[in-house]
Amino acid sequence: MADPVLVLGATGTQGGAIARELLAAQITVHALVRNPLSDRAQVLSAAGASLVEGDLRDTASMTRAFADVEAVYAITTPFEHGADEELKQGQNIAAAAHEAGLPWLILASVAAADRAPVPHFRSKARIEQQLMDTDIPWTVVAPSYFYENILGARAAIRDGRLPIALPSNKPLHQVALANLGALVVAILRRREEHLGARVEVAADAPTPEAMASAIGVRYERIPLAELRHGSEDLAAMYEFLACEGYGIDTTALRDRYPEVSWTSFADWAGNIDWRQPLMPDPRRT
Repeated sequence: MADPVLVLGATGTQGGAIARELLAAQITVHALVRNPLSDRAQVLSAAGASLVEGDLRDTASMTRAFADVEAVYAITTPFEHGADEELKQGQNIAAAAHEAGLPWLILASVAAADRAPVPHFRSKARIEQQLMDTDIPWTVVAPSYFYENILGARAAIRDGRLPIALPSNKPLHQVALANLGALVVAILRRREEHLGARVEVAADAPTPEAMASAIGVRYERIPLAELRHGSEDLAAMYEFLACEGYGIDTTALRDRYPEVSWTSFADWAGNIDWRQPLMPDPRRT
């Protein structure tokens, strides 16, 4: 067991979920935060995480934080300043891990990063390759689509619609954030098996029609041209998902990690009160 574990991006959606699952598993969590006094950071602290001030753009701060832990769960993002900035984040993380002599770096990427013509997939694939070219002990965790992504459409769902830019009958591999966190716990407990390994993650692959049915609304297809008007990156992702898709063997994944209580999309959706508005949550971005 690698303990303590430092979580990067812990005030964000994915990092927050990872931190919560690690804490629930009684793993000591350090959380790298830019502002320890922020509401999101204080939520982490109240949950039991030790706050460590640092920034992905500041290699020295990460080196100090890496020196005090046995493993790091590292998340990079292109969504604030673009793909070039994400690549720089990856380089800074690798430099800090090398300088600190980090025993284990678990890198969060995305499923199909090496084959999808999607800008934010490709930047993650380049970060993966950079890491693999170092002598840092590594594991790559590559989740697919998150169930929680559709929470952004809650207003439409309350109106009886699930808008999504995919054909009604195209399976979409996806996973609950809590399941991803539980998988990371399992990986931490099985270190030798996962050194130098890449794990793509999905718990279910419902079609948009099945997703809408599970929520109790009607499916509504968003034209790709409409998405492209707002984001070429997002349009490229849905174009890939509508054609090739992630292609994850969920049965094999469930068999490999029986300790994870994998949640189907229908079960996850059944636990959401879709009538309620999406309220600001300091644990989410």
